Amino acid sequence: MRLLGGEPLLHHAVRTLLKVVDLVVVAAPADEVTSVRAGLVSFGAQVVVVSGGATRQESVSLALAAVPAGVDVVLVHDAARPLTPGSLVAAVVEAVRGGARAVVPGLPVADTIKSVDDAGRVVGTLDRSRLRAIQTPQGFARDLLERAHAAAGEDQHTDDAGLVERLGEAVTVIPGAEEAFKVTRPFDLLLAEGLLAARAGRAT
Repeated sequence: MRLLGGEPLLHHAVRTLLKVVDLVVVAAPADEVTSVRAGLVSFGAQVVVVSGGATRQESVSLALAAVPAGVDVVLVHDAARPLTPGSLVAAVVEAVRGGARAVVPGLPVADTIKSVDDAGRVVGTLDRSRLRAIQTPQGFARDLLERAHAAAGEDQHTDDAGLVERLGEAVTVIPGAEEAFKVTRPFDLLLAEGLLAARAGRAT
């Protein structure tokens, strides 16, 4: 399990979410449920760990099924984004409660993006002014997300907003946060360690 500041990335993500939400449901790999649950015991009853599925989409569906009845706004978040600021989580919730039934945070794309064919030849240059790099948490009206997952069938999407888009429903993009980057490479971890240390310095 990858650590950041001596703690699993997941713990950082859960701690941030709990600044805003009342319950976090974690979908863990089936063979790691016991260890993940033990690691999160200090968070108390506000964190529930369920066995995830073979795909991200299936894991989200299983976690969604564990959310208590009566909860009408749900967030889907990546544990690999451990330093997402609480203000971004709150902004997503506020946008959904304000009437946008599907909300994703996103950042403008700084690089030029080109489309290429199988041989590596450029076939087009995209207008980056209309592109956004999408982050999490993504927020949804619960009934819409449940309907999107039910309609997905065997089709797999890389994010839940994609499932909502398939229904023809609107997805609203709000400003994202630089700190909500995804930790997937060694360089990302170095960046996260530096940001964590900077935050600790500001807090003292």
